[in-house]
Amino acid sequence: MFGNTYSAKAAEIDKKWVVIDAAGLVVGRLASLIALRLRGKHKASFTPHVDDGDNIIVINAEKVVLTGRKREQKVYYHHTGYPGGIKERSAKMIFEGKFPERIVEKAVERMLPRGPLGRKQLGNLRVYKGPDHPHAAQNPTVLDVAALNRKNSRSA
Repeated sequence: MFGNTYSAKAAEIDKKWVVIDAAGLVVGRLASLIALRLRGKHKASFTPHVDDGDNIIVINAEKVVLTGRKREQKVYYHHTGYPGGIKERSAKMIFEGKFPERIVEKAVERMLPRGPLGRKQLGNLRVYKGPDHPHAAQNPTVLDVAALNRKNSRSA
């Protein structure tokens, strides 16, 4: 009478490689789309306990856009582990620093579930600050995020 629910097995999973050019894209919108694809929720074969998402390469991560006045006002906190050891950095400081790609990495990391599977899925994300990436051998397909929705891109 009722059909069985399909559950993907690790051996059956077909992982694709996708490259996204982040230049001019809005950080939060880009991160939510990446998190969705890392989890595999865009596939009909989605299984919550299996890593069936794609491998995602993000290039030009330093050219992403924060809307409004977030570039100056958004604050990232971290704790050193010592009493009173809370530190803060503005988004502007991170963009001007040595690793501006961390803005995209952190946004995606915070949209994935915490736990062993979430950490494994985050490992399928590769973010680079220039237009080059070392994954040409995987023949990644280009995903045009700006064309999906007009709100996805802004001029800086």
